[in-house]
Amino acid sequence: MEMTGERHIAAPRQAVWEGLNEPEVLRASIPGCETMERTEDGFSARIAVKLGPMAAKFAGRVKLENLDPPNGYTIAGEGNGGAMGFAKGGADVQLTDDGAGTILKYAVKAQVGGKMAQLGARLIDSTAKQMADQFFDRFAAHMTAANAPAAAFAAPQTDTAGQDAAIEAARQGVPVSGTDTEYLAHPNEAAPITVHGAAPRPGPAVVDNAPMVISPLRTMLLMEPFGLSLWFWGGSVIWLVILALMFL
Repeated sequence: MEMTGERHIAAPRQAVWEGLNEPEVLRASIPGCETMERTEDGFSARIAVKLGPMAAKFAGRVKLENLDPPNGYTIAGEGNGGAMGFAKGGADVQLTDDGAGTILKYAVKAQVGGKMAQLGARLIDSTAKQMADQFFDRFAAHMTAANAPAAAFAAPQTDTAGQDAAIEAARQGVPVSGTDTEYLAHPNEAAPITVHGAAPRPGPAVVDNAPMVISPLRTMLLMEPFGLSLWFWGGSVIWLVILALMFL
């Protein structure tokens, strides 16, 4: 049996190389893999395989040769499935850069014996291809998730320095230009013209050097979350409630 192919993996070549040498990553990626442990020169594994009407568990060893980090290596291994038979073979794995990702190319040569060999080459080839596709799908998904940049979900920052200054000045009785405190601090001056063309009513008499007292409601009205007045937010909420009731 021979099989070749390539996959694009959205991770740097060094990260892909490390993943191919990490037992836990391989165990999670190989279909039916129950255990995967590192040995002196490779890995030992136990894998459950279903081939047509037959099912068995293979205990095998994999040896890594021709190591060329982070460019690739050669895999040589064999497994014993008891009465079902055996399998042995090897694979060449090559990694190349592809922009910010990596192209993984592989070429596999393997042979099977025992009862498995009686099932026919077509069934064996299709099962091997299916397992290879599942492995690379899982491996690519793991590497993509592990190397994806952290999404920046920063909350919008509102510049409240001007608002805080106006509120603090109002508390201390200091007139602030463009606010009610400026008009109330100078009641004898001409009142500013509003957007409707009418001057507001004269403010109360102010005792010299007396601290300015601003009610909590007026303090709230001075605040403008996200640069919009509280009147805008209140009106928006009311309209949302009305629309919700219309669709109920």
